[in-house]
Amino acid sequence: MFEVLPRTGLALPNRAGVLRFGMSGRAARWAVATLADVRDTWVCGTGWAFTARCEGLELLAYGDCPDRLGRTGHDRHGLAAVHLGRCGPEPAGPSAVPVVLHGVDLFGYPAAEVLEALGPGPHPGVSLLRPGPPAGYLPEVRLSIP
Repeated sequence: MFEVLPRTGLALPNRAGVLRFGMSGRAARWAVATLADVRDTWVCGTGWAFTARCEGLELLAYGDCPDRLGRTGHDRHGLAAVHLGRCGPEPAGPSAVPVVLHGVDLFGYPAAEVLEALGPGPHPGVSLLRPGPPAGYLPEVRLSIP
């Protein structure tokens, strides 16, 4: 199970640790590498980025964003964002691995049910990508420093 931790990051399954905002790219890669093969990628405006696929989900993590200012007005160093999405075409059913926010499995139920269960928020730094028709399941969750 992945657990979305607003303002903190993403708890990884199988006791692999937590991807915490501000952690180094090396530490983030190490944690994710215990679950899946990590591959470098590129995200505009970042110092580092990587992806990994795990049980039908794709994780994108990136950081060291000198052009993105944090709450204090200083450059963001370390992990700045994590995206966790479903692999393949629009999801038509539940994910094999739960992705939980406040006890609600984001990818385990139709989007309308998930959004109703979560309520209006607030969920600081958490963005849920809405599904396109006719799919009824959320395809992606994005976490960043609020």
